[in-house]
Amino acid sequence: MTTATPTKPAGLEGIIAGDSDICAVNQTSLIYRGYEIADLAANATFEEVAFLLLVGHKPTAAELDAFKKELIHERAIPDHARDVIKRCALGDGMHPMDVLRTGVSYLAQFDKDCQDNSPEAELRKAKRLLAKIPTIIGHMQNVIDGRDFVLPDKEMGHAANLLYMMTGRKPTQAEAHIVDVSLILYAEHDFNASTFTSRVIAGTLSDMHGCVTGAIAALKGPLHGGANEMAMELLREIGTLDNVEEFMDNAFTTKRKIMGFGHRVYKNGDHRAGILHKLGRAYADDKGGEPLKWFEIGEKVQSIMETQKNIKPNVDFPCGMTYYALGIPVPQYTPIFVASRITGWCAHVMEQHKNNRLIRPLSHYTGPELRKWNG
Repeated sequence: MTTATPTKPAGLEGIIAGDSDICAVNQTSLIYRGYEIADLAANATFEEVAFLLLVGHKPTAAELDAFKKELIHERAIPDHARDVIKRCALGDGMHPMDVLRTGVSYLAQFDKDCQDNSPEAELRKAKRLLAKIPTIIGHMQNVIDGRDFVLPDKEMGHAANLLYMMTGRKPTQAEAHIVDVSLILYAEHDFNASTFTSRVIAGTLSDMHGCVTGAIAALKGPLHGGANEMAMELLREIGTLDNVEEFMDNAFTTKRKIMGFGHRVYKNGDHRAGILHKLGRAYADDKGGEPLKWFEIGEKVQSIMETQKNIKPNVDFPCGMTYYALGIPVPQYTPIFVASRITGWCAHVMEQHKNNRLIRPLSHYTGPELRKWNG
C-alpha cells in the first residue's frame, strides 16, 4: 500500500493556510477589509485604519472619536514597566526589538484581561497594546539618548505622539502625516511570517500578549521586518552618489543580497513602495542637504536594480530613506513597524480564536531509513 506524497514547496510558498476576511494581497492590489491601500493612504488616517482592522468596519465620526480617546487614555505605562524598559535598553548588545518584546511580555501580567480570550476582552487588549507600544518605543529611545522620559501628549494623534515621545520635539504636520501614512502601509499584510506566527500561537488558545510577543520575535529577523534597517545601512555603506555603480557591480559579482528589493508575493512591484517614496522624496526635496542626498543615492540603486536585474523595491526600501530623512534612529525602524502591524496581528489573533483549529502541518521526513538500535 502506498500513500500520496504531500506537497512540500520550500517556505510553504503558494500554500493556502486558511481563510481570512481581513486582508487580500495580490499582484494588482493590497486590500484591507475591502479598501485598497492607495485609497486608504490618500484618504484615511491610521486611527481609522486601525479601527477598520480591529473592529471590522469603517468607523463613524462618533466611533472614531471614542476610539481615539480610548487610545489616548491607554498610552501611559506603569512606572515599574518604565524601569524594566530602562534596564533592558541599557543592556549591552540589547536590540530594540528585544526591548520591545520584553516590554510587551512584561505588561501582560498587569492586564486584567490577559487570560480572557473572549472577543470583548481581546478588543480591549488590542487597543491597549496599540496605545502602549509607541510609549515603550519612545521611552526606550529616551534611555538610549540619555533623556528624561517624554510622556505621551494627549493632544497629538498616534503618529505625531510616536515621533514626539522618541525625540521630545513636536513634529510638523508634514512629518506626522508621513509617519501616519507609513503606519497605514505597514498595518496588515496577509499571512506573512510574523502574522502567521501569531496565528500559530493563537491556535493553541494562548493569550494575545503571548501571540504578539512571538510575532515581534518573528518580525525582528532581517528577512522580514528588519529589511528597512538593512536597506538604510546599505545606503550608508555606499556613502556617496559617485560610489553607487562600483558598489552595485561588486554586489552583483559577489552575489550580495540587496535588502529592500523583491517580494515573495509581489512579482511586479510592491503597491506600497511608490506611495511612501513619493511622500519621502517630497519631504527630502523640501529639506535638501542630507535627506535629499540619501534619496538620490537610493534612486540610483533602484534604477540599477530594475534595469540590470528587473527587481523592483518593496516598501522597506523607501521606508529606510524616509525615516532617515525624518531623523528617526535606524535601530527603531522595525519597532515602529510593530507600532503599525500590531493592528493586523491583533485582528488575526481575534479571527483565529473566533474560528479556531490547531495549526499543525506535516513535515517531509528526509532522515535515515528504519534501523535497529541494537542491530
